[in-house]
Amino acid sequence: MADTEHISIVELGVGDAQAGLALSTEAHWNQNEDDWRFFLTKGIVFGVRDKARLVATAALLPYSAGNAWISMVLVTANWRRRGVATRLVDACLNAARKLELTTWLDATPAGVVVYGPLGFTPALQLRRLRLEKATPAEALPSLSPCSLDEFIARDSRAIGFDRSILLGEFAARSGSRILSDGHAMAIVRDGRTARQIGPLLAESPESALALVDAIARSETGPLLLDAVSSQDEFFRELIGSGWIVERPFQRMRFGRATAQCSELPFAVAGPEFG
Repeated sequence: MADTEHISIVELGVGDAQAGLALSTEAHWNQNEDDWRFFLTKGIVFGVRDKARLVATAALLPYSAGNAWISMVLVTANWRRRGVATRLVDACLNAARKLELTTWLDATPAGVVVYGPLGFTPALQLRRLRLEKATPAEALPSLSPCSLDEFIARDSRAIGFDRSILLGEFAARSGSRILSDGHAMAIVRDGRTARQIGPLLAESPESALALVDAIARSETGPLLLDAVSSQDEFFRELIGSGWIVERPFQRMRFGRATAQCSELPFAVAGPEFG
């Protein structure tokens, strides 16, 4: 194995999508090849190779208004605990500094231990929930397609900056749905092991829950949802209706606060996207 003090960090391209997918699959994450291609074409993805094999990655995804997301921090099993992830995150931070970006990320508990000493401060707490199989509806729930422009405007209020490139990408994928029942709206898209609900935006916990229930009854396979923990009633009711907590995430920020949110989402797009 190479000496990690002398590893070479390289910038990856779209041809590395399959190798990146192999790393996230090893980690049992839900990203699919479309997700990797999005990062590799719209973001800056750094990697480490052991000869021809990709063994570690980290991505910086620039958004608008001076914000960016760091994610896809992955290290294959026999390269872990050697400082590789920290070096890759440093590469992302250096790229963000050059572009004068405030960086955000959603960290696992193990990641918090890494990112805190680097200068990241905590923000929202999230909980990843999984529903293995919903009770099918005898009649399909009343759900309507939602305007992409309307969703982008609502999402901007919830996260504090425009993410039209990301949301437009989600909407264009085969199998994606942007749904509304008049009081709440959500995107549902494919993942590697389960369909993902999020972002989810709503007028109230009751309307958020009604939309999630309708979506679940209109889907046939497992679902994932990254709930905002401070939406207490929404979170408790999901647990009571059969959703199971898979893991927590801590949203963290490096740099000055730039995002001004006028409402809080009920579920986010995912820890890789914010």
